[in-house]
Amino acid sequence: MFSEMFYKLWNNGLIQLGIWETVYMTLISSAFAYLIGLPLGVILNVTDKKGIAPHPKLNSVLGFVVNFFRSIPFIILMVAMLPVAKFLVGTMIGNKAVIVMLIVAAAPYVARMVESSLNEVNVGVIEAAQSMGCSKLGIIFRVYIRESIPALSRGITITLINLVGLTAMAGAVGAGGLGNFAYVQGVQRNYYDIIVAAVIVLVLIVQVIQIIGNIIAKKTEK
Repeated sequence: MFSEMFYKLWNNGLIQLGIWETVYMTLISSAFAYLIGLPLGVILNVTDKKGIAPHPKLNSVLGFVVNFFRSIPFIILMVAMLPVAKFLVGTMIGNKAVIVMLIVAAAPYVARMVESSLNEVNVGVIEAAQSMGCSKLGIIFRVYIRESIPALSRGITITLINLVGLTAMAGAVGAGGLGNFAYVQGVQRNYYDIIVAAVIVLVLIVQVIQIIGNIIAKKTEK
């Protein structure tokens, strides 16, 4: 029964569509999450009291905002973001709306991860750059970012894996992907073997991301 249903769904292209939508939502949302989260993480680091440009008030405000959004469970965030998604992309369901929710969920997480990665940079390297007259902007790009590339690459891997899981959860609001595939084809039709198949595919996607991430991290390490 399982093999017949699986091959039927495969021949209809539903499984391939679910895989593509999962990968699409993951990559697009992670790209925008880093466009927002990377600068935030840098600002959080450099404005810290031990940073190269201390600014306690700005650091406190940004830290509060980041922690506020990080503390909201994704299922609640999805519901709260429905009007925002409607305003930004014109719909409250589907991949476009979910990508907005994924970005809002991932960007604060990325910001803290970037901040943590930059904190790993050797203080001696920063002091050496300062003694050579390097500007603060130069230190950010030539020291902080360059020295933390291995840690940042590992952070990207973790972010992608987390987003794969969130896309599966997003099937509850009508998003596509393997989560919606498992819910519609498996749960609603009582084909629980299809749910198992969807989970297996999700695990394979995560493994591929992890393997690629490990290879990149090793190549960027000194």
